[in-house]
Amino acid sequence: MLVTAYLSFVGLLASCLGLELSRCRARPPGRACSNPSFLQFQLDFYQVYFLALAADWLQAPYLYKLYQHYHFLEGQIAILYVCGLASTVLFGLVASSLVDWLGRKKSCVLFSLTYSLCCITKLSQDYFVLLVGRALGGLSTALLFSAFEAWYIHEHVERHDFPSEWIPATFARAAFWNHVLAVAAGVAAEAVASWMGLGPVAPFVAAIPLLALAGALALRNWGENYDRQRAFSKTCAGGLRCLLSDRRVLLLGVIQALFESVIFIFVFLWTPVLDPHGAPLGIVFSSFMAASLLGSSLYRIATSKRYHLQPMHLLSLAVLIVVFSLFMLTFSTSPGQENPVESFIAFLLIELACGLYFPSMSFLRRKVIPETEQAGVLNWFRVPLHLLACLGLLVLHDSDRKTGTRNMFSICSAVMVTTLLAVAGLFTVVRHDAELRVPSPNGEPYAPEL
Repeated sequence: MLVTAYLSFVGLLASCLGLELSRCRARPPGRACSNPSFLQFQLDFYQVYFLALAADWLQAPYLYKLYQHYHFLEGQIAILYVCGLASTVLFGLVASSLVDWLGRKKSCVLFSLTYSLCCITKLSQDYFVLLVGRALGGLSTALLFSAFEAWYIHEHVERHDFPSEWIPATFARAAFWNHVLAVAAGVAAEAVASWMGLGPVAPFVAAIPLLALAGALALRNWGENYDRQRAFSKTCAGGLRCLLSDRRVLLLGVIQALFESVIFIFVFLWTPVLDPHGAPLGIVFSSFMAASLLGSSLYRIATSKRYHLQPMHLLSLAVLIVVFSLFMLTFSTSPGQENPVESFIAFLLIELACGLYFPSMSFLRRKVIPETEQAGVLNWFRVPLHLLACLGLLVLHDSDRKTGTRNMFSICSAVMVTTLLAVAGLFTVVRHDAELRVPSPNGEPYAPEL
């Protein structure tokens, strides 16, 4: 398993580098890249944002292992994860309103403080303290995915008056480097867990200086900005009306809730499946992130002028890959007949599918959901997503360790088959919808049907 993990990591990393170098050579220079004021503004944002992302990713490989190291049972660990998910959905519902009221800069600094406290709680073996840490982690996650983006967009448009067309370029670059940071964080987590002498808690300790530096840079270099948004009740009411009045939005919500709840359960299960067989968790995590980066690169190639596949096609492919992978896992995790290498390959395929799924879903959401209703609709999407994930973890909590993992993968397989049916339904609804196609080079829809 050790050799397989390292060889897979090297192979995936080489594939990603080859695809990205090829893409960079073929890409013409953009107007935004030559503007020194814009580049400096981007740099000020990236310095803080990338430190925050790096600290977040650094903790991911060893979270489950840490709880195991403290001798908690799988059921107790499942409850800790449920607490984190519940905290994320609760704080996620009000995060946008909180950020706009408190101020985007202050919210980013608050993220640094709460996430640092979350890391500090990992030094304790007290179960209640760890539950509090999970709640703080949920708040921090909600702030990470709302405050930073809101601060940047406001500064970009209102303070610096840069063209709004440049915003997607900033976040596209951030998404790419987010993958790179995730890959590097897995390697770094493996190194500090081995060398610092603190065991699985070492990556959490190492994340604290990164968070402190991110907060300090935001305080020094960023200006404050606020926004007056609609009341939370009106936002949710508008989102619900949009969700119920447009079948495309409803089907997208079903697909997101089912697909991403399965991914949350995968995040919980990969460590107990691979760790007993001597897998280097940091390198395994980096391999996962490299597979996801490879999927994102393949998405860009598939939707390019040369191949011109549509996001709906790639969304269907991503769901099919996950269905196949979960069927693999129902056999490779059978009690007494475990095959860790086959499970590892299945996990890599799931991450590859995620690299295809997330940009496809992002494109479809932008086209289908009106911009004024996106916050409310996404709030409604998150609720069933996290509830399904929590339900799955609670089922694991009450299951026998030897059969529970295999049974959970079987349940996830059934859920993904249902997701595939929802994708087929969406495909039927939007197949004549030219708005949901990537434009062809001459500006016309590429094909008469999706």
